[in-house]
Amino acid sequence: MSTATFSPSEAAQAFLQRQHKILIGAEWQAAQDGRTLDVVNPADGEKIATVPSGGAEDIDRAVSAAKQAFEDSEWSRIKPVDRQKLLWDFADLIEKNAPLLAELEALDNGKSVVIAEHVDIRLAVDFLRYMAGFATKIEGRSVDVSVPFMPDAQFHGYTRREAVGVVGAIVAWNFPLLLACWKLGPALATGCTVVLKPAEDTPLTALKLAELALEAGYPPGVFNVVTGLGHEAGAALSSHPDVDKLTFTGSTEVGKLIGKAAMDSMTRVTLELGGKSPTIVLQDADLQNAAAGAANAIFFNQGQVCCAGSRLYVHKKHFDNVVADISDIANGMTLGAGLDPNAQMGPLVSAKQQQRVCGYIDQGITSGAKVVAGGSAADGPGFFVKPTVMVDVDHNASVVKEEIFGPVLVAMPFDDIDEAVRIANDSQYGLGASIWSNNLSEVHRMIPRIKSGSVWVNCHTALDPALPFGGYKQSGLGREMGSDVIEHYTEVKSVLMSI
Repeated sequence: MSTATFSPSEAAQAFLQRQHKILIGAEWQAAQDGRTLDVVNPADGEKIATVPSGGAEDIDRAVSAAKQAFEDSEWSRIKPVDRQKLLWDFADLIEKNAPLLAELEALDNGKSVVIAEHVDIRLAVDFLRYMAGFATKIEGRSVDVSVPFMPDAQFHGYTRREAVGVVGAIVAWNFPLLLACWKLGPALATGCTVVLKPAEDTPLTALKLAELALEAGYPPGVFNVVTGLGHEAGAALSSHPDVDKLTFTGSTEVGKLIGKAAMDSMTRVTLELGGKSPTIVLQDADLQNAAAGAANAIFFNQGQVCCAGSRLYVHKKHFDNVVADISDIANGMTLGAGLDPNAQMGPLVSAKQQQRVCGYIDQGITSGAKVVAGGSAADGPGFFVKPTVMVDVDHNASVVKEEIFGPVLVAMPFDDIDEAVRIANDSQYGLGASIWSNNLSEVHRMIPRIKSGSVWVNCHTALDPALPFGGYKQSGLGREMGSDVIEHYTEVKSVLMSI
């Protein structure tokens, strides 16, 4: 484990030392009751900032500001081409501030500052620019109607696609900035307004995004940010009667609560939830490439990825060799703080998450699994867990069935394609899967049989703004990214005119 220490830049230190406030309308405000939350650096457990702990009153004020902006402000009359330009300007400012934003992600979340800048923020910028193009391409259609019970009358029918209204966006802590932009892009492109509730563990980049949105020229109330606890601010946003659409990324457990709250008020809702994604290595795969890819699939971002390849299935002919290669990779990884450019794995986001992951490892061992790499927390300060590989696991054990959200891989052999498909699909989740093979005919036959929203071939967790992302089964409802996401932020209105 690397013990090197790195100090934040002057810009990052200045941001951390601010008296942070929430954004409602165009005003930065303290929480109504004055409460605050400490923000902790997971690399050492030390407090680095304080943010407001907003509650129901703050959410109510933010939703009111968003509703007024949607209905009565200049935003309600803005032309599509101007929405497009604003998104481009917003993306440009994020790109300009990428080094600072990456530092804040590394300090707040624990992730690598290098990965944050070149993956998280790069993808966020590309996605906002992709979404900007849709602002001028939201279309209805003309319909040649019959109205058969009025045979002598003539009609003109058409549809309009209109912004749904106020969007309540709640995001997880594993990719704070990127997930926020996944919500903001389609909302702002279609003409909605937004109240963003970032995760309580990682609120910093959301506040910086709000600052950049104002700098880009978004009118007051279009983008509001309320930091706070999930069971307070998040619950208030989920059940607010003036929220027209909820979008959530996080655990399936919390997603179900949000879905129930949305159903009570018939609020439109999309949920991008958990996963237990299989990585399937077929007999004819490039084994060296597959081992490296499978390791990256589970250890990237400390395994704190909803579609992490946490279940590894390898043809029995190559099982021992592939597991040995992945174990060597795991044992050779350098753990260190997010600001350390040489660290290959950072800390988990919190002490609570570290305890959760270690608890699952212990459960796996108790159920008979054998640890061939890692298997414990790392020594020293911070919330580190060693990259872990487990074999001889019971397929019904919790380490196989439940989402761990940490760097823990369970590996199992299979005999043939039918068995691989069966055990890959034997999960309540269906977010992602990867197949590693040089036999593309076999792969094409497998893809329709895999029950997941994304299937990667000879890669894993490769995302592009043009491809929709979301899950089958308990991995969620709806899709992020791609043209499909526009449907979730708009309503279709039918118009019939007698002529």
